[in-house]
Amino acid sequence: MVASFFDSLPPGQTATVMALHQAVMGAAPGIDQAVRWGNLMFLARGQHVATLVPHKAQAHLQFFQGALLADQFPQLEGVGKGMRILKFRYSQPVDGDLVCRVIAAAMALRFSA
Repeated sequence: MVASFFDSLPPGQTATVMALHQAVMGAAPGIDQAVRWGNLMFLARGQHVATLVPHKAQAHLQFFQGALLADQFPQLEGVGKGMRILKFRYSQPVDGDLVCRVIAAAMALRFSA
């Protein structure tokens, strides 16, 4: 099912989405993946950690408790109670180090209790 997610991407989106996927998997090798609502979800112990959402001009990596990470990572965008987003334009390289650091922080936040 995850393979079909990548197969459904337009050619101009594939490289960026694959780079984001590789960065997430590098940061959390044991993380589970599922396609839900047409997007690639990353889950740990059955709990949502992040979602990879391709849009027309950019890909978003959405963090469910991102508001709690916003002080540590000013690159996270968004307002409201919880969700924050890292945005990646298809025409620009992915900052894999940033993705790894945010994923690691999101995992630590999610399971620090």
